[in-house]
Amino acid sequence: MGFLGRAIVTFLPFAPRFVVGWVAKRYTAGESLEQALEMMRKLSSEGACFTIDVLGEEIKTLEESSPFINEYEAVIDSIVNSGIDANISIKPTALGLLIDEKSAHSNIERIVRKAAENDIFVRLDMEDNRATQATIDAALAMHYRGIDNIGVVLQGRMFRTPEDISSMCDLLGPKSDFRVCKGIYLEPPEISHTNYHDIVDATNRAIDLMLDSGSYTAIASHDIPVIEHALQSLESRGLGPGKCDPRHKSPVSRCKGKGPGYEFQFLLGVRGNIRRDLSRNGHRTRIYLPYGKKWYEYGMRRLRENPGIAVHVTKTLLMPWTNRR
Repeated sequence: MGFLGRAIVTFLPFAPRFVVGWVAKRYTAGESLEQALEMMRKLSSEGACFTIDVLGEEIKTLEESSPFINEYEAVIDSIVNSGIDANISIKPTALGLLIDEKSAHSNIERIVRKAAENDIFVRLDMEDNRATQATIDAALAMHYRGIDNIGVVLQGRMFRTPEDISSMCDLLGPKSDFRVCKGIYLEPPEISHTNYHDIVDATNRAIDLMLDSGSYTAIASHDIPVIEHALQSLESRGLGPGKCDPRHKSPVSRCKGKGPGYEFQFLLGVRGNIRRDLSRNGHRTRIYLPYGKKWYEYGMRRLRENPGIAVHVTKTLLMPWTNRR
């Protein structure tokens, strides 16, 4: 599988751009906000809600952050005007986090405050290990400024994740809010698990730690072992569809669109059958929906970082019935 994935990634850059676009269109919602809104209207009938991501990542100069800020402000306005059940997800490096943290915090605050005025939640995406601590610090900085409609992504594969969960929960209490995923970045073995089963086990432990801490837990995985473990963990803690969160004596104030202490999340175009099953069973399900003109860079970067995705994409193209959108 590893060799096949690397081989596909090696040859894909030589393929015509329209071929890459044909692959990418399954996993992105188009180039424009209007296309993203149309996609969400279509998928809303399946009981899903959404996290909107404007494609684009690490910038070279702070001036490059302005288009991202403007686009996210337009996204927030569109969520409000359309009434679509959605929040937003931003990549801190697209706002200058690896250039100037102070400026990046100001950029993040501008977006998060506008979202807060409209009761919209903001998720800070987690990127590679260069940005891990800085991303956590940015989220905490917003909380310290009295803006609590923000949370982070933590990656199960990272050795540091259990400590990050504990430290953030100690500081934020029930306001802690995580998306937990295995993690797409292929980090070195000195700081992360690299074996599939170890990564799954570590991700499952992270889910349990988050649930036991009382934090809001967004379970973002397409792996059956992780989803099955999460369902068992939720049931054993009295969490589930139609139930009040039993971990708190009084209700925790959260942004609109949140579930009863947890939710399941899926990438657009992946495991739609499982997402629909969870939704039919009453679980809150959210689709991570990226859009923008940087779809080519997004797709190629993801494939380079994790060639295993290329195998999944190829299987989907050859056997589409195995993975309905």
